[in-house]
Amino acid sequence: MSLTPETKAEIISWIKTIVFAMVFALFITRVVIVNATIPTGSMEDTIMPNDRIVAFRLAYIASEPQRYDVVVFRYPDDEKVLFVKRIIGLPGETVTIRGGKVYINDSDTPLDESFTKNKPDEVDNGPYVVPEGCFFMLGDNRNSSADSRSWENTYLSKEKILGKVILKYFPSIKIYNSSF
Repeated sequence: MSLTPETKAEIISWIKTIVFAMVFALFITRVVIVNATIPTGSMEDTIMPNDRIVAFRLAYIASEPQRYDVVVFRYPDDEKVLFVKRIIGLPGETVTIRGGKVYINDSDTPLDESFTKNKPDEVDNGPYVVPEGCFFMLGDNRNSSADSRSWENTYLSKEKILGKVILKYFPSIKIYNSSF
C-alpha cells in the first residue's frame, strides 16, 4: 500500500502538531507552572487532601516572597519530595510560638492567622531566628502539619521555592490572591 503525497503531507502535519504540543506542554510545566496534587491535610481548610493546584514558577523573579504566601517547594530534609506550606517567618525575623499563637520579633500582638483550620495546640516553640535568604514555614492545619517546627533543616531557602500557589482547579476552581 502506498500513500499519496497528500496523505503523507497530512501525516507529517499531524506529527509536527503533536510534537509541538508536547514540547510546549513540557516547557510550560518546567518553566512556568508547577502542577501538584495535595497528599495530606496539613493545609486544611485552605487546600484539602486530593485538591489539585497550580503554582506560578515565575512569581518571585521580580519580587520577594511575602508573609502568608502559600508556596510549593522542595522539602528541606528530602528534596525529592514536594511540600505546600505558608510562609510565616521572613529573613532576619525571630519567630516565637507561645500558647499556639505566632509572634514576630517579640511583638506583643500575635499574627492574624484566621486562615488556620483549628485552634492550634497551646504548645510553645522557638524562638526561631530566620537566616537571611530563608523562610519559616507552617501549615494551616497546625495540629497535623510537618513544618519548620519539626524539620531537621528548620528553614526553607528561597532557592527551594518552586512557585507560588495561584489556582486550585480540582475538585472545584478557586483563584487565589497573594494572601489566600
